[in-house]
Amino acid sequence: MASEKAKELAAKQKAEVKAAKLAKKTSTNPRDWPWYKQIWQTYKVTAEVDKQLNLLLIGSFVGVLVICVVIGIIAQPWWMWLILGTAGGMTAALWVLLNRAKKATFVRYAGQPGSAEVALSMLDSKKWAYSAVIAATKQLDVVHRAVGPGGIVLIGEGQAGRVKTLLASEVRKHEQVAYGVTVTSIVMGDGEGQVPLAKLADVIKKLPKKLEASQVTDVKARLRALDAVRPKVPIPRGPMPTMKGVNRAMRGR
Repeated sequence: MASEKAKELAAKQKAEVKAAKLAKKTSTNPRDWPWYKQIWQTYKVTAEVDKQLNLLLIGSFVGVLVICVVIGIIAQPWWMWLILGTAGGMTAALWVLLNRAKKATFVRYAGQPGSAEVALSMLDSKKWAYSAVIAATKQLDVVHRAVGPGGIVLIGEGQAGRVKTLLASEVRKHEQVAYGVTVTSIVMGDGEGQVPLAKLADVIKKLPKKLEASQVTDVKARLRALDAVRPKVPIPRGPMPTMKGVNRAMRGR
């Protein structure tokens, strides 16, 4: 009897493992994809925007390979340098791909409501936590929030006049809840005094350090109380759901 139950349990476990493998294989979630599929997806998305991508990839690979082959002919053994050149060329091409993918992402989503989330998702998740679209207007002016070593950062995007008013309101609310914590406001855009999408993450990273890791945790706990009383934002959270694979590939596995 015990043997029959053991066989049934083993069969059930085997079926569950098989089902899990099948689900992962057919998953549309980039987190479930193998590294080569993530890189291929990154290439496809980038190539749609960057028409010079193929030329740059081939050029970087061939350039490194040729240099190593020339060194191999002079230094010997040539076959070792050929292997090094192939590996180095592939590494160079991958670096070019990820660099161009980052730029293409900004080009692809610049000007779309919620596009600041593209930049915020590129922050170091061990240091920074972000919340997309914590406040919005009917005209699609939105405010996002990042919390990290630089304190609380509120990012507004939309029509300059309206978004500044919305930002000022959010700064007051955050200062009341997270008293004593620096609250920095940034207007994202291409106008004077604004921060372009492509530079947003770098600007946030360069903010002077205001909080230790333990203080960041405390501030996030206080902000949860503020978020709990907010009305639900009635607009989409931006374009990021379709870009997770690209962003994950750009960070590396």
